[in-house]
Amino acid sequence: MRTARGFEILKFCQRSVSSVVSIPSSADYFSVKNEPILGYLKGSQEREELQNALKTVSENVEEVPIVIGNETFTTNDVRYQVMPHNHRTKIAKFHYANSDLVKKAIDVSKAAQLEWDCVPLKKKISIWRKAADLMATKYRSLLNATTMCGQSKTVIQAEIDAACELIDFVRFNAFYAMELTKYQPISENAKVTLNSLRYRGLDGFVAAVSPFNFTAIGGNLAYTPALMGCAVLWKPSDTALLSNWTIFKVMTEAGVPPGVVNFVPADGPVFGDTITSSPHLAGINFTGSVPTFNRLWSQVGKNINNYVNFPRLIGECGGKNYHFIHPSADVTSVVNGTIRSAFEYCGQKCSACSRLYVPESLWPQIKKQLLEARDTLKIGDVSEFDSFSSAVIDEKAFQRIKGYIDFAKQSPELEIIAGGSYDDSVGYFIQPTIVVTKNPVNKIMTEEIFGPLLTVYVYKDSEIDSTLQLVESSTPYALTGAIFAQDEKFLKDAFTKLKYTAGNFYINDKSTGSVVAQQPFGGSRMSGTNDKAGGPHYVLRWSSPQSIKETFVQLKDIKYDYMK
Repeated sequence: MRTARGFEILKFCQRSVSSVVSIPSSADYFSVKNEPILGYLKGSQEREELQNALKTVSENVEEVPIVIGNETFTTNDVRYQVMPHNHRTKIAKFHYANSDLVKKAIDVSKAAQLEWDCVPLKKKISIWRKAADLMATKYRSLLNATTMCGQSKTVIQAEIDAACELIDFVRFNAFYAMELTKYQPISENAKVTLNSLRYRGLDGFVAAVSPFNFTAIGGNLAYTPALMGCAVLWKPSDTALLSNWTIFKVMTEAGVPPGVVNFVPADGPVFGDTITSSPHLAGINFTGSVPTFNRLWSQVGKNINNYVNFPRLIGECGGKNYHFIHPSADVTSVVNGTIRSAFEYCGQKCSACSRLYVPESLWPQIKKQLLEARDTLKIGDVSEFDSFSSAVIDEKAFQRIKGYIDFAKQSPELEIIAGGSYDDSVGYFIQPTIVVTKNPVNKIMTEEIFGPLLTVYVYKDSEIDSTLQLVESSTPYALTGAIFAQDEKFLKDAFTKLKYTAGNFYINDKSTGSVVAQQPFGGSRMSGTNDKAGGPHYVLRWSSPQSIKETFVQLKDIKYDYMK
């Protein structure tokens, strides 16, 4: 039901175009820069604040409701989020929405979208900028603490994700939205005809399905469509529930009205079946597995004749990311970059290095340094600030990764040269594992594992070209990749030959660590739709531009001059 205020807004939208469409003044524009990463050194204020927040989060079980519009709901289907590194400790109690509640959220979103879309973009941007400031100050330690406790991220991994990247998404997307308004169509004689363009939200609702591994992705998937005038059903990951709930509360405090983003934890198939069967589905913003995205896409295809609009499908689905090492590469850089890329956050990054191609001539040096570096890594509780990494996210992930390690132990083509142990008695701990393969297309080199397991293929120096072809052809993914070399000729050649192997390509740098506005992120093939989150085009995907022509002279005749 629309409010009386909502009808006033709609009436405003129906006034003459000339009173509605306006080009922002220079005073409306603003500059933005990436959020600085805090150091959390001993004795620092941010370290003390974070330790206090960790204590609060770890000692309490927060009850998180379903939120639809201005109502909260609980159900009998109760779930708990636990600490992956101490799975006996619960930090959140939450409720699964059934299909009826998901349908209710759809109805509320539809009504809210009409009102929200009429709120001027300038006002939306001011809300987003306020939210970013709240995240950078008042809620920074809480966002980091809920991410550390709930998703087992270390201090630095939480800081670059739940603080900096999330803040960057909010600030830069607001900046990009304002930048869009700088373009207006050509009006050859504005006294006769004025041409303009305005940006509308998508008619209906957008479903945001977010993953566990990046708190920032949850905020981006749900709130970027909302920034552009859409209404959203947000299905957070069960294993990122508390950090995502914190984002929802911050955005609400900043001024996002009820019903614009609805917080709807639910069973995946129940949520997917319900949203794809609604004629008002306007889009799906997704990060997760290929099978899940394929399922959603197939359901949309089956229902395509039932929709009011063609739904927009944006997805990022992970990868089988590579480091390719040339004989001219700097060994120390290769080793340090590969260790960080493969084992930070237990390899649970879509961009993590999972396959390493090394020339025979460098393998003795690289092997020695890899093993030495790997042996220095502490895998422990995230509250211990000297931990390099911690536990994998849950029992399902533990069993999947364990299965690949057990396979490596039994396969005659594979040799485990480091790690290979695991223990889930307290937390879901898997030691960083390095495997050498004789077969470059063994499943451990081609399938996404999403864990702390790096597989090495040692190639003959004389077979560089054929090995480059393997990089391109042996997996269905194309998310991130890196080449390491000092040989300029090789760099140029590989840069061309590996063009379609990665959406984010690195030269003499690790395959992880993209920064909003610096390296917009996304891949193609089975890695996703490559819509480049963190870049200037992403916001446009969640808008429906309208071209407007307003004429100020009357048309006096139906005939053209040449006909007279």
